[in-house]
Amino acid sequence: MRRWLLVPLLLLCVAWTQPIGTTEPVRVWPNPSFKAGETIRYKVHYGVLNAAEAVIETSGSLERIADRPCYRATVSGRTTGSFDFFLHVRDQWRSYIDTASVLPLRSSRDIEEGTYRKKEVVDFDQTHDIVNVLQTHTKEPIRYTFKVPNNVQELVSGFYFLRTLNYDHMKPGETIRMGGFFDESTFNLEVVFKGREIVDTKAGPIHVLKLVPKMPNNRIFRGEDAIKVYLSDDRNKIPVLFQAEMFVGSVKVDMYKYEGLKSRLNLAR
Repeated sequence: MRRWLLVPLLLLCVAWTQPIGTTEPVRVWPNPSFKAGETIRYKVHYGVLNAAEAVIETSGSLERIADRPCYRATVSGRTTGSFDFFLHVRDQWRSYIDTASVLPLRSSRDIEEGTYRKKEVVDFDQTHDIVNVLQTHTKEPIRYTFKVPNNVQELVSGFYFLRTLNYDHMKPGETIRMGGFFDESTFNLEVVFKGREIVDTKAGPIHVLKLVPKMPNNRIFRGEDAIKVYLSDDRNKIPVLFQAEMFVGSVKVDMYKYEGLKSRLNLAR
């Protein structure tokens, strides 16, 4: 059960379903919400126990992939205390996100969970709807090529894309749909907007947008609405709180520190 604990939860754990078909060209997409140099830190709680820490960040300067400027976005997590003794998780997920389209041009995973290892780099050809995968955790490198939906996301870039959406005219119950690629397969992500609330975090009370990704039947999460994601109700839309109900207990990912935001955080005080 190691692999559910950290980064997969932060990235909504949604890679179970089938692709969206579309013939649209590569898009141009505005980004009013994030910039280079943003860092958000979290405490991960399993029940009443402090289980881990996680960080979501963009590097301090833009990088270039395929001769295009990109944000380098990284999600990392590690177990702490007694959980580190039993589980020992050191995960890093990274995406190079094109500044003009908010689409990935490259992603990588460096996973260390107990005895499990995975190292992978995925290059995205968004013009031709193709991804090239290189895995190096095996004795010999493994290469794959896959056909994918137009304007495809992977999990990290898809998470940042959700932050760029305009929720001002969205009504509770409306569904956001996104196609993506993860772990040698494509998926559909459906996220339901549930409305606005105020939640308490370790950084203080914050006005938030509540999102619930629809979960298919699985052996990890308890019910279709098992995961709840809370984004700050402002131009940043940073994730301030994650909650998940699992068959083996509850997990809470709580923001405690942030810096480098593009706009002022909408604190409820």
